[in-house]
Amino acid sequence: MRFQPKYMSAIVAIVGRPNVGKSTFFNRLIQRREAIVDAVSGVTRDRHYGKTDWNGRDFTVIDTGGYVVGSDDVFEAEIDKQVELAIEEADVIIFMVDVEHGITGMDEDVAKLLRKSKKPLFLAVNKVDNNKRAEDAVEFYNLGLGDYFTIAATNGSGTGDLLDAVVEALPEKEDREDDELPRFAVVGRPNAGKSSFINALIGEERYIVTDIAGTTRDAIDTKYNRFGFEFNLVDTAGIRRKSKVKEDLEFYSVMRSVRAIEHADVCLLVVDATRGFDGQVQNIFWLAERNRKGVVILVNKWDLVDKETNTMKEFEKHIRQQIEPFTDVPIVFISVLNKQRIFKAIETAVKVYENKTRKLKTSELNNFFLPLVEAFPPPAYKGKYIKIKYATQLPTPQPQFALFCNLPQYLKEAYRRFLENKLRQAYDFSGVPISIYFRKK
Repeated sequence: MRFQPKYMSAIVAIVGRPNVGKSTFFNRLIQRREAIVDAVSGVTRDRHYGKTDWNGRDFTVIDTGGYVVGSDDVFEAEIDKQVELAIEEADVIIFMVDVEHGITGMDEDVAKLLRKSKKPLFLAVNKVDNNKRAEDAVEFYNLGLGDYFTIAATNGSGTGDLLDAVVEALPEKEDREDDELPRFAVVGRPNAGKSSFINALIGEERYIVTDIAGTTRDAIDTKYNRFGFEFNLVDTAGIRRKSKVKEDLEFYSVMRSVRAIEHADVCLLVVDATRGFDGQVQNIFWLAERNRKGVVILVNKWDLVDKETNTMKEFEKHIRQQIEPFTDVPIVFISVLNKQRIFKAIETAVKVYENKTRKLKTSELNNFFLPLVEAFPPPAYKGKYIKIKYATQLPTPQPQFALFCNLPQYLKEAYRRFLENKLRQAYDFSGVPISIYFRKK
């Protein structure tokens, strides 16, 4: 069986000091499709990352956010870490500055780091919305980064030329040699037990495990071939000595998760039961869902939870409330330390992969959908009746269906969800996002 070729998504990072317009530019980029947002509120920053496209090329864009200034020294150290991470992880970097304030000391510090990078770099001078400011932008040649782009993120002026250059600099899409095997990515927030889970599966201490969040670093593949299962198991991180763990780990994990999830078939989301299904875990879940990946939720460290105050049933109910409306997701309670139900987790992931790759015959689909829409027709719109005539499954790596009708523009989201729920009742698509499109016949 041959599987669809995949490639790593390119990452574009927007860096710069606070209040230069990074988030405004980010929002303009991702507004054409639903954003994937990670807002980790804290004393230092918020993170935002999303999918966008330009000239037919998809890529991931990350807004490196702003900071609450504690002191100049702390602030500069955080800026340094932020830019160093962007240099290391991103494929293309946009360095944004503000023409209103000119070159600041912080801009010079960021530029100093960027000059050492071999990554494609684009200097964007923001808030240039008149000729006078365009003339003032010449000052930014003094940063020593070469030519610049003048933009106004609020109204989009100049952003097209910038994005043309960015897309041109993105790396080519690369197929992988091992694409014949399914890819299962183990994802989750730092210190949830991802590496311990893989160690328990493969029976060897391949990954360094400590109680320091973010010990792991690189996405590493392990070919798994036991008990009749064969697939590539991907940890969203690799080996990292404890003494070297000094970077901004939350931001690092976001970048690694983006790459691992987009290149996976099924994501095993490891949740620390002692910390709960919190905001960051939810963001990783929605990242997988919006990339149309299969998902299995693994609740780890269940042996440490007080069973009198929190039962499996209550915990599972809470999770499903947080992931509505995509609630048809398997949840497995595990203890990696005690090796409880870890093979059930793999069996479930294999089943989700089978669901994700399920192909339904056109005749079978029509035998299912047509009687259904006849019994429960879509509501009329302004006296116009919608007639669905034909259904087919699209030739995509994940379940996507097209229903052809006379007035697709009048079909509402509620009816689409009704059809999806009925489809899930009839066929096992547990753990798999489904897309249903209405098209003009």
